[in-house]
Formats: sequence, C-alpha cells, structure tokens
Amino acid sequence: MKYFITGTAGFIGFHLARRLLEAGHQVSGYDGMTPYYDVRLKEARHAALKQFETFEPHIAMLEDRQHLEDAIGTSRPDVIVHLAAQAGVRYSLENPDAYIQSNLIGSWNLLESARKAECKHLLLASTSSVYGANDSIPFRETDRADEPLTIYAATKKSMEAMAHCQSHLHKIPTTVFRFFTVYGPWGRPDMALFKFTKAILENHEIEIYGEGQMSRDFTFIDDLVEGIVRLSAIVPAEANRVHDPAGIDTLSKVAPYRVVNIGGGQPQGLMDFVTVLEEVLGKKTSHKMLPMQKGDVPRTFAAPDLLYALTGYQPDTDLKTGIAAFVEWYRQVQAELVR
Repeated sequence: MKYFITGTAGFIGFHLARRLLEAGHQVSGYDGMTPYYDVRLKEARHAALKQFETFEPHIAMLEDRQHLEDAIGTSRPDVIVHLAAQAGVRYSLENPDAYIQSNLIGSWNLLESARKAECKHLLLASTSSVYGANDSIPFRETDRADEPLTIYAATKKSMEAMAHCQSHLHKIPTTVFRFFTVYGPWGRPDMALFKFTKAILENHEIEIYGEGQMSRDFTFIDDLVEGIVRLSAIVPAEANRVHDPAGIDTLSKVAPYRVVNIGGGQPQGLMDFVTVLEEVLGKKTSHKMLPMQKGDVPRTFAAPDLLYALTGYQPDTDLKTGIAAFVEWYRQVQAELVR
C-alpha cells in the first residue's frame, strides 16, 4: 500500500514509517525539520529511512498548503497518517503561537489536502492531554474532553473537531488516536526519559515535578506503532461498529469518524519510573523535588477497551523492557546525537 505520513523526521513518525517500509509498503514522508530540538536527531531519523528505496521524503512546513497538496497529490496514497505537530505541553506555555500555526493551521491544511486527494482512510494523532481536567478514571474516549489545560491540548482537541466536520461534510473515513506518554529509542530530548538518562549518566541530579506524586500510562513506541498499523486497516463504518452494553464505541452517528485511545491502561508512578531507570543504568542519582508545573495533570490512565475490541490488541510492553531498549539506543548514539 501507499502511505503518506507527516512528521517522519519526528519520534513517532519515524518509527511508523520504518515499520511500514520494512513490511514492503511505499511511504511518502513530510516534515518541516523545525528547530524545536536538535535537528541532527531529525536528520538522522530521515537518513535511516532513506536506506529504503520505497521512501520518498518531502521537506516543507504544514503551513505551506500548496506544497502539502502537491506532495499528497503526487504520492496518491491509500492511507494518510498525520503525526506532524508542535509537541510538548510545557513549551506551549512559552510559545503558544507555534501551536496555533502548526496544530491548527497546519492540520487544517492537511485536512483540506486529504479531502482533495479523496483519501481512503485518514488517521490523526491526538493526545491524552485533551482529557484535561477530566477526573473520571480511566480516561474513556466517551468522556467529556472540553476542559483543556494547555494550548497544546486545546489545539489537538480543535483538530479533532475540525476533522469530524470534514468527515461529515465530505465522507472522509477518519480515525483519531489519542496516545499516552510514548517513550522508547529515538525519543525526543525534551521528554523525561531522555532528560533523566542524560542527567544520571552525567552525574547530575534530576528534577522531579509534582513532588514525585504523578503517574503516567507509559506507552512503548513499538506498542503505539502496532496500534496505529492495526487501526489503519479498520476504516470507520457501521459495519465495524462495536456493540457493547457499556457503549464504548465513538463511531459518529453522522460521519465515518472514530476516536480511539492507544494506551495499555497500566499507569506507573513517576518514582517507580525513576527507580526502574536507575536499575537499568546501574546508577543512582539525587532527586530535586519540585511542585507541579502549570498545565500538568496528576495522572493519565487510558481505557484500552475500544482499541482491544476493534483490533484484539492493547499495549503490553513492561516498563523495564521499554526503558532498557531506550538506554541501549542512547548509549549507542550518545557521542553523535546527544549534546
């Protein structure tokens, strides 16, 4: 099949593209190579993808509507997966405009381009951050998600709403997946695992927010990719509506549109996460406890029921296995890609 993936120089986009290329699919990648973090890491990801003859890269911003339309029109994909975005909850407090430009305007350009290309299945990456102030545990796709706590979350929820409109008006089959604290090899330098590993190996103390009381539903990158690949084969339609007494399916009544969590439903305490990392590194460190930052939530907890009902799968990689995979990768690239 032919896939068009935005964000292929990013953490998740790279892993998804590599998985599809290894399976023999054609992948057109689209990425703006923004300097939010070290571009060398992004370039290294794309260099790895270029080893496949069936990978075609496009370097441009989502805000460049004409370039995006031309790239999609040329590649004529069967499936479009939109992963490119301005990421980072905390950075949205410093530079909210970047999120409006990328996650709203850029995503709208993607939606319009998909419409013109008569996309057979559009998949969009959202986030557990959209649950915001929701206090119902675990987070279910049918829960209210209209009290975002950051601009990042607000732009992602807005993208979901725009996508539903497009799906209804133009009958574009659309699956939105919300992911939960993804980690693993090739991860972003601004994420906790990367920052903690770097600090511990360099004999620095690590900063732990929320006084160490927070918990996260950590999702290993390979598990997330597995979920995306399986969902890509399930085009939202009445024929695959999940009939469950609890009413877990989010398939719209007026559009071929569905929202699905990709998370294992097994949250871990932040201090447990640190303990496992120290064990894998074979090295202890000191901890600087700090209050919770603006926009953070005390916990995330995915309900994986809908994902399992649709695909027969839910993330299950244990924390130690996932962290060990990251540490192995980090040690390999430390000299070249870690500043």
